[in-house]
Amino acid sequence: MPVKLRLRRQGRKGSPYYHIVAADSRTTRDGKFLERLGSYNPTANPAEIEVNQDAAIKWLRNGAQPTKTVRAILRYTGTTMKYALMVQGKSEEEIERIYGKWWAERQAKVDAKKNRLSTDAKADAEKRMAAESKVREERAAAIIAKNTPAPMAEPVAENEEETPVVEAQVDETPSAEAQEEAPAAENNAEESTEA
Repeated sequence: MPVKLRLRRQGRKGSPYYHIVAADSRTTRDGKFLERLGSYNPTANPAEIEVNQDAAIKWLRNGAQPTKTVRAILRYTGTTMKYALMVQGKSEEEIERIYGKWWAERQAKVDAKKNRLSTDAKADAEKRMAAESKVREERAAAIIAKNTPAPMAEPVAENEEETPVVEAQVDETPSAEAQEEAPAAENNAEESTEA
């Protein structure tokens, strides 16, 4: 019976959550399994990973083959490093010393990422709040301008001088009809003088 260390999907549609399990390679993805070794939540940032290292090492010693994703998870948690040190024949104290040093460095990186994400999130939230307040102010100004009635014209007092009205200038060039009538009028005037 070939055993695989693989992921078993849990969670609802759109938000996956996985259990790391040791299962017969012939069973379905979410079917029967031999032992649950941990969990993996990829939707969190950074991903939340929990692994029972002793059980995982037991299955690796018995010949279980991890899938690519589980191998990456085991490498991320340091399980494969512990297993490699055991295969090399290192003592328990030496394994714990090496693993403890490595784990402290790993945690420092993870904490730095969490701090960076939280400060980035705070800065993004401040920018978003500033933009939203600006939009709210613009909308309020537009609503006030729309709902404010126009000021009424003040009546002109009797003793105030009225402003002179400028008359429009009339174009003195004759139109086309006037030009046609003008020669006809001249011809009529000539005929009346001859008679």
